[in-house]
Amino acid sequence: MITTEQQELEKKALEQFMTGKSLFGKDGAFAPILKSFIEKALEAEIEFHLSDVERLKGNKRNGKSKKTVKSSEGTFEIEVPTDRQSNFEPELVKKRQTILAENLSEKIIGLYGLGMGLRDISAHIKELYDTDISHTVLSQITDKIIPDIKAWQSRPLESMYCIVWLDAMHYKVRVDGKVVHRALYNILGINKSGYKEVLGMYVSESEGANFWLQVLTDLQNRGLQDILIACTDNLKGFTNAIISVFPKAITQLCIVHQIRNSLKCVASKDQKEFLKDLKKVYRAVSKDMAEEELLRLEEKWGSKYPVVLNSWQNNWEELSQYFQFSAPIRKMIYTTNAVEGFHRQVRKVTKTKGAFTNDMALLKLVYLATKNIQKKWTSPLQNWSLIRVC
Repeated sequence: MITTEQQELEKKALEQFMTGKSLFGKDGAFAPILKSFIEKALEAEIEFHLSDVERLKGNKRNGKSKKTVKSSEGTFEIEVPTDRQSNFEPELVKKRQTILAENLSEKIIGLYGLGMGLRDISAHIKELYDTDISHTVLSQITDKIIPDIKAWQSRPLESMYCIVWLDAMHYKVRVDGKVVHRALYNILGINKSGYKEVLGMYVSESEGANFWLQVLTDLQNRGLQDILIACTDNLKGFTNAIISVFPKAITQLCIVHQIRNSLKCVASKDQKEFLKDLKKVYRAVSKDMAEEELLRLEEKWGSKYPVVLNSWQNNWEELSQYFQFSAPIRKMIYTTNAVEGFHRQVRKVTKTKGAFTNDMALLKLVYLATKNIQKKWTSPLQNWSLIRVC
């Protein structure tokens, strides 16, 4: 039977619809209709809960409690029936649930993943839905993805990746009221089919070969058995860490990092000429020709910049691994540009953050940014069938 209250609600909704007014938000007719529906559903739930078995135990109705819920249709108060033994668990609106519409939670997480701060998200939700949401509630909503992050971090990997780039980003995080630095380790891989994939991300107090060893061991435990080519920056001890876990891997130090480090030790008046001579080394057509150019470089600049030339000579084997591959592959592996490009996209999202409240806050945002970035990786690398190395 349709009650007078329902008739009034339907009448109001029809009037708003006919006059072009919104049925949603503040003063909209849909919120009261939704409220009425929810309360009737909760009444049906408690009747089902208070079965004959429950009543024989002495359980029965014990009045109602009031609860304010937020939804995309606005904020409203509902009456939730309670039982004497307090074991009634509503399914439609669960205990301690204050956000009714699941799509609202998804929108909040989506905005957070685009780099919006909690203050901006709160203002945005208020403008769209006339709903006030505290920072505490917003944090609770974004915390819903923590199980997804942990599952993603521990997911099984393929047994082989053709090329893997390893590099770290650096952020500030608050710990015990102090701002400290954190290194966020990222591993980007190319599988046998030529598709890019972020294999994992890890947070540590600083970047170092010892922690990289833990990262590589974790990748192995998740199913990664072999890496053909590992591309890294020039971090001391990195190669030994890789070889200890993946002994068959070819490690290629980043030429760009080596050049940057070299130019720091070269006087500004010499840099242009020095770089012109250096290009003849790393852009040579073969390793033999590159070594000839390296000798010429040493003859010309060795006495003036011995530290720079010693660095190239000492690291030459790891710097020159790319010469054993064809030109298209060389361009991919002699620099960490692939992972640095990924980092640039992540920084577009994180650049507005001064310091994260904790390590998980950092992981939440970078994880969501990564998920958005990976949506564009729908095709294998261009000409992968011609250059595949696995």
